[in-house]
Amino acid sequence: MEVKQRAPRNRTLVLNDAEVCDLQSRLIRCEAPVTLDDVVGKTIHQDLFDALPFLPGSSVDLLIVDPPYNLDKEFNGTSFQKKSPQQYEAWIESWFHPLLRLLRPNASIYVCCDWKCSAQIQRILDRYTNVRNRITWEREKGRGAKANWKNCSEDIWFATMSKDYCFHVDSVKLKRKVIAPYMQNGKPKDWDKTEGGNFRLTHPSNMWTDISIPFWSMPENTDHPTQKPEKLLAKLILASSNEGDVVFDPFLGVGTTSVVSKKLGRRYFGVEIDKAYCCLAEKRLELAESDSSIQGYADGVFWERNSLPNQPAAKKSPSKSEQNSLF
Repeated sequence: MEVKQRAPRNRTLVLNDAEVCDLQSRLIRCEAPVTLDDVVGKTIHQDLFDALPFLPGSSVDLLIVDPPYNLDKEFNGTSFQKKSPQQYEAWIESWFHPLLRLLRPNASIYVCCDWKCSAQIQRILDRYTNVRNRITWEREKGRGAKANWKNCSEDIWFATMSKDYCFHVDSVKLKRKVIAPYMQNGKPKDWDKTEGGNFRLTHPSNMWTDISIPFWSMPENTDHPTQKPEKLLAKLILASSNEGDVVFDPFLGVGTTSVVSKKLGRRYFGVEIDKAYCCLAEKRLELAESDSSIQGYADGVFWERNSLPNQPAAKKSPSKSEQNSLF
């Protein structure tokens, strides 16, 4: 495997040939019906359409889907070709409908998309599920456009299989800086005064502006072109699952869903067609055993971007990932 030359401070995760040989031995395929115990904690290296008929039914509590968007895109040598809106909707439905067999009656679903295919995703979810909300998150990356508004947001549709579902609002509150502190009888009203600044704990909304896209100085970064941030997945997983629940990602990529599920005490499995991405997922899962930090998430709350204050010195030095998570 060819290894790129990178700057000394570049922390992008890469694989060498020896690691690929070791990590690929951990991957599995599903060529006959399997049980949940057979797949939990595993990365399935296979085309989703080939694996789907054999995956265990009524076993998944939280489904997180980040499919290829309707764009001409290359993923490590595998290309996705843009389709007409009607063709793309039919393609989504061709795997989404069979996926429903895997879900428990009270399961929750999140589907990622961009603005161009958001309408198709909504229509499909409306046919088979109870649509609850649409999250829009700021994907601040790139230099901009000259003849159009810069596209710096993506959508995530939230749906459930029934009216009986979990949503832990207290687990996903956001800590924001207080710009204009309001006092009542000389005391802070609805905010806390700390040595690191003034902060207010707020309920989560469906507009997220606190997400940082993985880049070269972050330990979670890989060369995957559309990698989702761990912080983003942590919000979905903490809100819509319990410890020990099963989280499934049918387009696993480099494993962010599995990695964050592991860090947060959930069970997990995923399907990914590309072997190199599968191996990167396994490497990240291995690293998660010694470092469970998630950038931008600390003390049980999510912090506004660039607002997490410096922490007091610990008895032992934090890992590089922990240092990075302190903004």
